[in-house]
Amino acid sequence: MMELRQIYYFMEAANREHITQASEALHVAQSAISRQIALLEDELGVPLFSRKGRNIQLTKAGKIFLEHAERGIGEFEKAEQKIKEYLNPETGLIRLGISTSLSVHTLPIVLQKFHSIHPGIDFQLHQGTVPYLIKLISQGSIDLAFASPVPKHHERIRSSILYTERMVLLMPKRHKKAGQGPIALSQLKNERFITFRSKLSLQELFRDACRQAGFAPNIVFEGEDMDTIKSLVSSDFGIALMPENAAAYNLPETIVAVPLSAPKISRSVGVIRPRDRELAPSEQIFSQFIDAFYDRLHRFGQ
Repeated sequence: MMELRQIYYFMEAANREHITQASEALHVAQSAISRQIALLEDELGVPLFSRKGRNIQLTKAGKIFLEHAERGIGEFEKAEQKIKEYLNPETGLIRLGISTSLSVHTLPIVLQKFHSIHPGIDFQLHQGTVPYLIKLISQGSIDLAFASPVPKHHERIRSSILYTERMVLLMPKRHKKAGQGPIALSQLKNERFITFRSKLSLQELFRDACRQAGFAPNIVFEGEDMDTIKSLVSSDFGIALMPENAAAYNLPETIVAVPLSAPKISRSVGVIRPRDRELAPSEQIFSQFIDAFYDRLHRFGQ
């Protein structure tokens, strides 16, 4: 019957492509590693390695087995961590996702306040698009994620909206329309626009707003870094549409954020969680903390 130590020996040898190096890393005799790998190969009925001098290489079957072995060992390690958390909810590791282009300016405050109350709980942060974060949650690679836009009626995740934020225009202070108050997007059809790259939801939101305003925008730059976009606006390279909270954070003195009179568009910001599994105690504590934190911000208008 397959044993965990055989799998650990196999993974170490596979990653190092060398039995001697695996032996030194594991503090186990080379003969013991070779014997356990041979037993594993006999049980599976296929060779997992091909030998090339002192080095070894995974066979095609070996690569397939390694992929599933790593996933399986990862699940065992997560299970061990979860059990420890159930025994002591004030310890644990929360793997938290943040969607690309989401400038959660309150996130450092959230993490700092939470850590001051629960110092035994640590975080591991991941960033990516909302579909990518949903995939990570489905795989069990992360537990929670801040997301925008917040997906609705998804079969794999459940979501809750923390707040909505309107979109505003960023333009240089010297722009002729900068001091005129709220602006209709249709008045800017001849402008040069700086926007987020095409695979991010913010560009889709921007293009939809332009369609509502009756024109196709002249996009001169696509990026994903908020500060880069602000710098380009400041240098008069173009104007940009940006979430209000992100626009207000580290806003250069040379540019202003101007409200849109039409169309009025906004985006939702929230948290996504797995639908088909229960959060560990430390994750539940953090989830409740997030909900309470943003509820207070909403009620007191901070």
